[in-house]
Amino acid sequence: MIFTIISHTPHHIINGKIYAYAPYVREMNIWAKYVEKLVLVVPCHTGGEITPIMEAYTHEAIEVLPIPSIAFTSFARAVKSLFLIPLIVWQILKGMRRAEHIHLRCPGNIGLLGVLMQFWFPKKKKTAKYAGNWDPEAKQPLSYRIQKILLASPFFSRNMTVLVYGDWPGQSSNVCSFFTATYTENQKPEGLARKTFKEPYQALFVGSLSVGKRPMYAVNLIQSLRESGINIFLKLYGTGAEVSSLANYITSHKLDAYITLEGVATAEEMIAIYKKSDLLLLPSKSEGWPKVVAEAMFWGVVPVVTPVSCVPWMLESGDRGLLLSLELEKDTRAIRTQLLSSSDFIEKSEKAQLWSRAYTLDTFEASIKELLL
Repeated sequence: MIFTIISHTPHHIINGKIYAYAPYVREMNIWAKYVEKLVLVVPCHTGGEITPIMEAYTHEAIEVLPIPSIAFTSFARAVKSLFLIPLIVWQILKGMRRAEHIHLRCPGNIGLLGVLMQFWFPKKKKTAKYAGNWDPEAKQPLSYRIQKILLASPFFSRNMTVLVYGDWPGQSSNVCSFFTATYTENQKPEGLARKTFKEPYQALFVGSLSVGKRPMYAVNLIQSLRESGINIFLKLYGTGAEVSSLANYITSHKLDAYITLEGVATAEEMIAIYKKSDLLLLPSKSEGWPKVVAEAMFWGVVPVVTPVSCVPWMLESGDRGLLLSLELEKDTRAIRTQLLSSSDFIEKSEKAQLWSRAYTLDTFEASIKELLL
């Protein structure tokens, strides 16, 4: 089977291997197990440095149809992108003509072009992974809303299965609730982790240190909890545009004794970190399937997260974690109350583990195999 992937994810050819963002490549390597050839219609550059967040494709038969990246964040970039669209459409059509199975990665500008072009291949088998927020009520950019409408149309997206995060009522017949995973069945501990939730508490932030993830709110929350008498520490893992402002805030407010920026940790290092932690703070503006939430739950860490995308479903509306209101006093009071009554968090931790451990890489791979074969 020739499997064509159309994605906006930047790729790099370094020393004869094709690299991209590690979690994305790990998933695509699973899809690739069941196909004879991969055709990648992606932004691609030759050379560069291999970073810790990059991983290489393992498939031996890969053809790259390179496309430029496009964006409409400014007038100049929008004009340039409009001139690039014909080239991108040509490469997408070329990849689709060669394909026996077309796979779209959405949302995004390239994903939107892919959604539009797939209409002309109604007989070919197709899948689309919508890795963003599928919530019908969510406020999103116009291009995202258009993609959701077109993908959910069995007429427009014929012979296509659309994979979305969460279980949403009233969906069309071609929309399928899906998930992603990090750990295997063999990585499941024999029993549940029995966290005691006693002082000093250890909280985590894991992810991009960007405005969209709101790491500063996590810092403010820990600061507020300590001012209320709770002995709690915060470690932030990740990197991003907000590193400098976070570092300056922590230093200027003399918080560095209990709030630290730890940089990027490997997957193996994160397992050990989760095992030693009590709470995961993730006050994001938006999510698709927040992998760090599922990962933390796997090891018994209680997620404290904003109710975006499928998060309320993951947390069963707060039964397996705590949903943030983004009102600092209110959130401080809610966390403080449950920490002081440790039995609440112990119960949430156990329920979180039971739920998350149902979503393993083994189950994920079996689901992908079923979609392809």
